[in-house]
Amino acid sequence: MNRAELDANLIAAHEAGNKPRLVALYTQAADLAEADGDIDACCFYLTHAYVFALASGAAEAGALHVRLLAHGREE
Repeated sequence: MNRAELDANLIAAHEAGNKPRLVALYTQAADLAEADGDIDACCFYLTHAYVFALASGAAEAGALHVRLLAHGREE
């Protein structure tokens, strides 16, 4: 999925209130940003994924928290 498609899917997931989909899409966006070496953008997306994971009780919350910790963005 390219960035334009990812952005469109994020907007659609927000409009639908689909929290599990938002977790997945924001995680994917974080992965892309991290691969590009843009840690600030990565952590921006990780934070969103983490918040939606917490709000929906998703199992991914723990792994997202660990990634934020690894980048010095949490606690």
